[in-house]
Amino acid sequence: MAEFPEHDGELLTERRAKLEKPKLFKVLLHNDDFTTMEFVVFVLEHVFKKARPEAMEIMLSVHYNGLGVAGVYPYEVAYMKQQKAMNLAKSREYPLLVTIEEE
Repeated sequence: MAEFPEHDGELLTERRAKLEKPKLFKVLLHNDDFTTMEFVVFVLEHVFKKARPEAMEIMLSVHYNGLGVAGVYPYEVAYMKQQKAMNLAKSREYPLLVTIEEE
């Protein structure tokens, strides 16, 4: 039989830690004169897991507006995706710039 600690008539209350939602960060793709549109779509599909129509839409935003939001994530995920995209671009000798900005 389990024994319970004595509590001298005091009520035991359960404290719950209040969890805050993590800050979110935008991963931004920047336009340049050398990275091809096809490669930007490839990065969006393979690194950011975008469906082709959405990848095309983001790529066109990068092309016409100079900037496109590839996704919004907690910092660690945003940083990992930024690094993966930049490393992929570097391996293909593209100067694609990918930055992170707090939402």
